[in-house]
Amino acid sequence: MPYIELNVLNNTLPEPAVGIDLGTTNSLAAVWREGRPIVLAPEGRSGLVPSVVYVPSEGTPVVGREARDQAVVDPRHTVFSIKRFMGRGLADVQSELAARPYRATESQRGLVQLELRGRKYTPQELSALILMKVRDVACAALGGQTVSRAVITVPAYFDDAQRQATRDAARLAGLDVLRIINEPTAASLAYGLDQRDKGHVAVFDLGGGTFDISVLAIEDGVFRVLSTNGDTHLGGDDFDERLAELARREIGSVAGARVLEEPGFQQAVRLAAEKCKIELSTQPESEMHLVVPELRLNWRRRVTREEFDALCADLIGRTLDCCRRALSDAKLKPAQIDEVVLVGGSTRVPAVRARVEAWFGRRPHTELNPDEVVALGAAVQAHILTGGKRDMLLMDVTPLSLGVETMGGAVDKVIQRNTTIPCSATAGYTTYADNQTGLDFNIVQGERELAKDCRSLGRFQLKGVPPMPAGLARIAVRFHIDADGVLMVTAKEESTGETAQIEVQPMHGLTDAEVEGMLKSGFAHARDDFHARRVADLKIEIGTMVRATEKNLHAAHGGLDRETFLDLEESLARAKAATQKDDLDALQKARDEFERATLPLAALLMNNVAQKALMGKKLGDV
Repeated sequence: MPYIELNVLNNTLPEPAVGIDLGTTNSLAAVWREGRPIVLAPEGRSGLVPSVVYVPSEGTPVVGREARDQAVVDPRHTVFSIKRFMGRGLADVQSELAARPYRATESQRGLVQLELRGRKYTPQELSALILMKVRDVACAALGGQTVSRAVITVPAYFDDAQRQATRDAARLAGLDVLRIINEPTAASLAYGLDQRDKGHVAVFDLGGGTFDISVLAIEDGVFRVLSTNGDTHLGGDDFDERLAELARREIGSVAGARVLEEPGFQQAVRLAAEKCKIELSTQPESEMHLVVPELRLNWRRRVTREEFDALCADLIGRTLDCCRRALSDAKLKPAQIDEVVLVGGSTRVPAVRARVEAWFGRRPHTELNPDEVVALGAAVQAHILTGGKRDMLLMDVTPLSLGVETMGGAVDKVIQRNTTIPCSATAGYTTYADNQTGLDFNIVQGERELAKDCRSLGRFQLKGVPPMPAGLARIAVRFHIDADGVLMVTAKEESTGETAQIEVQPMHGLTDAEVEGMLKSGFAHARDDFHARRVADLKIEIGTMVRATEKNLHAAHGGLDRETFLDLEESLARAKAATQKDDLDALQKARDEFERATLPLAALLMNNVAQKALMGKKLGDV
């Protein structure tokens, strides 16, 4: 009876820190409760939020299932798989854009922008909308409690630009990010594998848009990532695309190329392919069925699991190539892996499970729902960071090497990939020309030997170097990565003590000014957003009060006078009716009237509790 307890006893719960899996296909939140992590789902509903955003012609963007339902009806304004655009430049995502019905441009700083209803949205803004929806679902599941602190997961192979883009999205959503952690690491926490005395764990994470493999070592409570590998352009979307290609080939030969270019067809074939793939995970064959009335298209095709497996064999092979490289970096063989964990909805594909089991030579863990396991692990980490007791030390690694561009365009790697973080490293440099009084530094990330083949994370200058012959100046450049993966680079000239530094703002990331501008835009719509949020909160609050009251009507019937009982029944009916509409004033009025009408019931219940507690006791016993 949460309503009665809150209003009579005035109990309040501390604000929880949640774990959030911001996924390519679905997103969700989890929290630590009663000694274990649980998915946050409102009563009678799923906690999964489809990572889909629809921008209507009027009003605010819609997120989740309602947005997904618009995919075929209004495909030009419905965005899927935005995670694949996070922290990327336009050139990086050309293959994804080819199958999307909306336009994309690039800002002067190389930031991808999707054009929807005449407005340009960054991937960070769209991801922020998804995070807000996840937060709202979490608030509803927690009975209206505020949620503002979170641990958010990312693929282990996300580079610094992609991680920073995730932080920016969370900031836009009004979330305080306690930590960004790798999805495979979170999955291991969910399975409690950190409780082993020692061992090696491989986490195979095949989601909707990304794949990564992490090799972890556990010893005496220390949880260390030995290596990571993966592909940020490989996931369930690509499995869907193989089926979609099959449909396009067969339909195009009959209906013509024009039909294939229609936005409605593009979304319809994507959804039909996804549905077929899901059915083939539990059935030996399935039917791919496309209906697009405006194109007079009604197409059916039976697909067997064997045919699907053949279409996707090379995709699975690519995941195993990544596994091979990850184990090589960790200096391990498959036989030395003690546990294999499968994560991500795409690991439900039987061929994926079979080939992973064959490659590692052991049956992988599949006990937990692969769509939920990452969020559950993030909740474990959130619990630990907010004072929870668990003898576990999490040590992540930087997924790609970090270095400085030197003369001639080469890269001097200062921090090698798979280095445990937090970490620091220093390298020495000097001047190239006589009387040189400054140096330009280009910070890069990647494994290639030339800077042009790596990703530039940022540039800065060190000035004030004393004029002297080339090669005599001594400049120490220090790289420091904190526990959240934020990189700080400092350059210091030894003789003068002159310093310069940069907290790396990655290419394709948002500047503070851009974030502030987006927040101001949010403030401009704050009234409408607050109105909608208040309506939703009041409906949740009234729903809680209604359930608590209905549960105790039997006590009210026998314990309240007739007039008071009738007043309670009438206010109950008015409150239930008010929740059927979005009238804020009517909801507030109904809630206040209902609260007043339930006060006699609250007093009656408290009196009953007190009588039972005191029954049979003497005054001296109290």
